[in-house]
Amino acid sequence: MKRIRSLLGAVPALLLALVLTACGGGSDPGGTGGTAADAPAGTSADVPGDADDPDADDADGPVVDGELLVFAAASLTDAFEEIADALSEAHPDLAVTYNFAGSQALAAQLVEGAPADVFASASGAQMGVAEDAELIDAPSPFVSNRLAIVVEAGNPLGITGLEDLARDDIVLVLAGEEVPAGQYAAEALDAAGVEVSPASLEVDVRATLSKVQLGEADAAIVYESDVVTAGDSVEAVGIPDDQNVVASYPVAVLSEAPNPAAAAAFVAFLGSDEGREILERYGFRAP
Repeated sequence: MKRIRSLLGAVPALLLALVLTACGGGSDPGGTGGTAADAPAGTSADVPGDADDPDADDADGPVVDGELLVFAAASLTDAFEEIADALSEAHPDLAVTYNFAGSQALAAQLVEGAPADVFASASGAQMGVAEDAELIDAPSPFVSNRLAIVVEAGNPLGITGLEDLARDDIVLVLAGEEVPAGQYAAEALDAAGVEVSPASLEVDVRATLSKVQLGEADAAIVYESDVVTAGDSVEAVGIPDDQNVVASYPVAVLSEAPNPAAAAAFVAFLGSDEGREILERYGFRAP
């Protein structure tokens, strides 16, 4: 509709030119009729285009359409799916496709040559892998996250903090040490002086959360955003500030992005008021 409004704004000038031509403007040998200087003040012929139309500049900007491929940390799944819906409303011809996984796996895929437009990581270290390979331009933080313990709804084992995760009667799962959530969990446990023996190390934070949701583990360390996503299926046990870890999430457009215009629009949306409201609703914090 933006282009239609721009065309409609030019109709009065076109009709005026036709009238002037019919009334004697036909002496122009080129058949172009009157010029902007010939038109009465106050008509759209005073300036090129329609300056009063707020959508006029948008029609001249980059077209945001086609397919956008975003590599994103698994913890961003739900928030980013809603962001895709919001972007589709603003740009109906844009199709957003996601590749959700652990940030370390995504970085490895990019280094191996996988095509993508945007990389959103849960770790600056994994973004650094892509940066060292000269795959990205100017990464910047867009949200942050914190850790939480998740337990079975009702907390039947009475877990109150990180120290309880070392108990023999508790089945604990963590994300793998190479996964950002696993690295952050190790930092938090170290800060608390707690040594644990996890029953398994998972490929990403969502798989870690799933173990508790399915009753296959008693407790796990995940992100606060995962607690929001899980709803009533689990219960959260807070980790105090002096033991917790703040995870900063950077985002970047790939240097060889197949759809750079859509990639730039996606990153810009993350920093918009609407984008931040969606992210905060899913438990993420300001960067």
